[in-house]
Amino acid sequence: MMALETSLGLAGLLCLGGFAAWFPVAATVVWILLLETSPDLWLMAFIGQREMIIGVAKAAGLILALILAIRAGGKRDRYNPGFAFAFMFGAGLVHGFYPGLSMLESIRSLIGSAAPFAFGFVKRPADWRRAVIRTVIYGPISAVGFDLCLWAAGGQAPYVFEAANLRLGTAGQPPFLAGFALIAIYALLIELLRRPARADFFLLAVNFVILLLTGARAPLALALAMMLAALFLAPGLTAYRRIMLLAAAGALAAVAALCLGSLSFIRVVGLTQTGDGLDLSNRTLIWPTFEQAIMASPWFGWGVGAGKVVVPLGSPLSALIETNAAHNEYLRIAAEGGFVGLALLVALLALWTVRGSSTLPRPERIFLRLSLAAFAVHSATDNTLIATTSSIFFIWMSAVFASAEEESKAAA
Repeated sequence: MMALETSLGLAGLLCLGGFAAWFPVAATVVWILLLETSPDLWLMAFIGQREMIIGVAKAAGLILALILAIRAGGKRDRYNPGFAFAFMFGAGLVHGFYPGLSMLESIRSLIGSAAPFAFGFVKRPADWRRAVIRTVIYGPISAVGFDLCLWAAGGQAPYVFEAANLRLGTAGQPPFLAGFALIAIYALLIELLRRPARADFFLLAVNFVILLLTGARAPLALALAMMLAALFLAPGLTAYRRIMLLAAAGALAAVAALCLGSLSFIRVVGLTQTGDGLDLSNRTLIWPTFEQAIMASPWFGWGVGAGKVVVPLGSPLSALIETNAAHNEYLRIAAEGGFVGLALLVALLALWTVRGSSTLPRPERIFLRLSLAAFAVHSATDNTLIATTSSIFFIWMSAVFASAEEESKAAA
């Protein structure tokens, strides 16, 4: 029976590989949409093995990048942030891994950490770039629709209640949907800076409502800040129009404030009314453990993947806060790669973004760099690099970089 299941699984993978080889653009679209449904959450209810599902989903991105490289060709990407994770893995081999971290687990974490940046090494055709950007924009809406279908079929409800506050979330996990909606808002804002379109304004409003309903505070604040930045960067807007738009936004905010009493079931509103809006959801309880691991090996850390075992699953602390993740990428990366690995990753991310956006028009160039700055801020309170949202964020950036490069060559 086991041999039959294995054979069927291999046959299915071969069929999917053949589809991806013949239709790489369509396969990439399907992969992005699948990632945005958070398959590690809803599929786990049927087959279990959440870590395996995440690993397979991220490895699929590597396979797609390889197929695209074979079909369209490869390219150099000297500042690719994936090199930082390779360095951290090598340093862990020399220094020694964190107790409880195996070689196999470290290799799996290396693949998962570097996979989001794999598309930087391939040439990205125009149809692929357009498809990626539009799919990222429609992804959160598709994820909500998929959740509603699962719910109608008897699956988990697409929302949860936390202390009487409603939170919309993919497979009952609002932070993931919030991350995808935030990336969609970034993608829409840079599209609107390029060429304003009524349809994109509508999609921006829909994604913002989805983000609001997730109740995620940091992503909501970042979305508002980036929308304000886009308003000031928008070409062709006079100072008078900017002032009028700000006044209209202020009027809408005032109306919303008057309606807060009837909207208290929304988490962001409810936390504001109770005075708990600055609470970090018990994240600060786990941070001292990561700080101790960093101090035990401050320069080169404990190897890629150490962040998964610093706080063992099933320990009293992980049971209390219902996770063993750091919810702070600076602490996690410093535990895995030390201060040297963390500095290398930050430097490569900055250089990669600056170089990739250098040929964009000034408003789009500034906005894209601000998007990375917002990502850096978000990383202080969430798992931005280890979650599947990182694959969506960086494939979107890769598509924008490639579009800027091709447009620059065409103009020259």
